[in-house]
Amino acid sequence: MAKVLVVTSGKGGVGKTTSTAALGAALAQGGKNVVLIDFDVGLRNLDLVMGAERRVVYDLINVVNGDAKLAQALIRDKRVPTLSLLPASQTRDKDALTDEGVSQVIEELKEKFDWIICDSPAGIERGATLAMRHADVAIVVTNPEVSSVRDSDRIIGLLDSKTVMAERGEQIEKHLLLTRYDAARAERGEMLNIEDVLEILSIPLLGIVPESEEVLRASNVGSPVTLANATSAPARAYFDAARRLNGETLGMTIPSDRKSLFGKLFGRRAA
Repeated sequence: MAKVLVVTSGKGGVGKTTSTAALGAALAQGGKNVVLIDFDVGLRNLDLVMGAERRVVYDLINVVNGDAKLAQALIRDKRVPTLSLLPASQTRDKDALTDEGVSQVIEELKEKFDWIICDSPAGIERGATLAMRHADVAIVVTNPEVSSVRDSDRIIGLLDSKTVMAERGEQIEKHLLLTRYDAARAERGEMLNIEDVLEILSIPLLGIVPESEEVLRASNVGSPVTLANATSAPARAYFDAARRLNGETLGMTIPSDRKSLFGKLFGRRAA
């Protein structure tokens, strides 16, 4: 049965698009049929991170408006054949998206894919609420700093009130993905530690992605980090998160790029 997953946050710049690409690629590398939908109308960055910007002909709004068929707009990844992208429009306004149109697209995608991953724009505007509206599962991406965590708490409130599942009286499955984490800085009190974030947000922890230059390097070459450098610390964190999404039980670690060290075990049960 297909699952609709939204990757969301309240604050921009926390790594939503990077995480969407990395998790999507990891799930596809694990044998799942995966499609990524960019809901950031007007900006459109997911195609850049995926290295597909030159292949965009039609986009999500073209499909919603009936100007193109879904098959025409989908871009299949050349590296992982089970991974596809439905890009956003750079020239249209978010108001061009409708709930009915998005619903129809997602229902059609459910017939072809195991995972439909919606890359949400930051904040609480129309694009963000439409990205989460039809989700079964949500990943709330946050950095270990106060404003990011506060904004994520507000997003959790929206997930519990503005989704189709919430309107049916059901609870959407929520996970926390902590990005750009630096254990040494957390120990010095320069950022929130993991327990602090979990205490504030009170949702299960899906993964801890350490601060690493590999994430920026991968984005700059147009590749998810799980494809660009599968052995790097952030890639290992995303692979583990993908396995947890698929129902595996794994110990929670903080992967390290230092070759002399194994990932630090974190004594908290994973999502």
